[in-house]
Amino acid sequence: MSEPTLFERIAQGDIPADIVYQDDRVTAFHDIAPQAPVHILVVPNRAIATVHDAQPGDEALLGHLLLTAGAIARDLGLDTSGYRLIVNNGPDAGQEVFHLHVHILAGRALGPIVQPPG
Repeated sequence: MSEPTLFERIAQGDIPADIVYQDDRVTAFHDIAPQAPVHILVVPNRAIATVHDAQPGDEALLGHLLLTAGAIARDLGLDTSGYRLIVNNGPDAGQEVFHLHVHILAGRALGPIVQPPG
């Protein structure tokens, strides 16, 4: 059996975090290195390393992950001015923790999603 991921340990309460939402399937908490005034991570409570590791049986969990991200954004009033949801997949996309997660970013104009080459 592999070691639990950082995010699994947060969801299990083994590592402290500023949790904003938790249920039996997902946990949401403030990022410790925020990239915007609001930066919340929403993670499945069980590890799925990347989108490519998700299985057909994970469909309901993945839908719940996105619906929860939207509900959190709405509860925080972020839906008025807008927010960004990001799922990084793999090292070239900037994924640092290999436990699928959704970033909720808001609180300022975020600019382009990627920078043009140059």
